[in-house]
Amino acid sequence: MLTGSMGSTTTIMMGVLFGSIGVGYLLYGKKQRRGAALLSGALLCSFTYFVPNLLLIIIIGVILMALPFVVKF
Repeated sequence: MLTGSMGSTTTIMMGVLFGSIGVGYLLYGKKQRRGAALLSGALLCSFTYFVPNLLLIIIIGVILMALPFVVKF
């Protein structure tokens, strides 16, 4: 069930969710001049185009969302 193709509704909704969180990270990183948040936001906005597996999308998205809190630059 978690291995849907890119046409799956759940996969598309995860892409929209992580993309909107990524936009928030981009705006925050630009305004506060935080490189980790800026990089994480850019990756959150674009990685779902290259990962077809829903489980990998969720795992990578959670890791990228935690990146600014773990890495400080």
